[in-house]
Amino acid sequence: MGLIYAEVELINAEDLGDARKKRISDGEVRRMTVTMLVDSGAYMLCINEKAQQQLQFPIIEKRSAELANGHIVELDIVTAVELRFKNRRCLVDALVLPGECEMLLGAIPMENMDVLINPLKEELIVNPAHPYQAQMKVK
Repeated sequence: MGLIYAEVELINAEDLGDARKKRISDGEVRRMTVTMLVDSGAYMLCINEKAQQQLQFPIIEKRSAELANGHIVELDIVTAVELRFKNRRCLVDALVLPGECEMLLGAIPMENMDVLINPLKEELIVNPAHPYQAQMKVK
């Protein structure tokens, strides 16, 4: 199986709340469409500094993280990230990777949106068992 990429939309959820309250217009909501590496070995959503600069997600803490090469680095954690893929959405925190690093769609947001990796077609898909609405496990 090769590398799998997915086109997703990143949205500043604080802006969405402000738009609902009519503090800003819908057109002022900061958002961008990006292509991310689908990485079931990563736990979290990982955006890069370039995306963070454009979307201005609130930084809530710093955390040590182990990179794929084994190095431990301290990274910002941002919150209020709304992630959309096809007919799915979730609200998550994200690690901010340096510069223009490749962004990663990790296991937590994939599980939250009820999406799967189709290894034959090498693509991210909506769970065919629940095509119209995400289903979550409670237990």
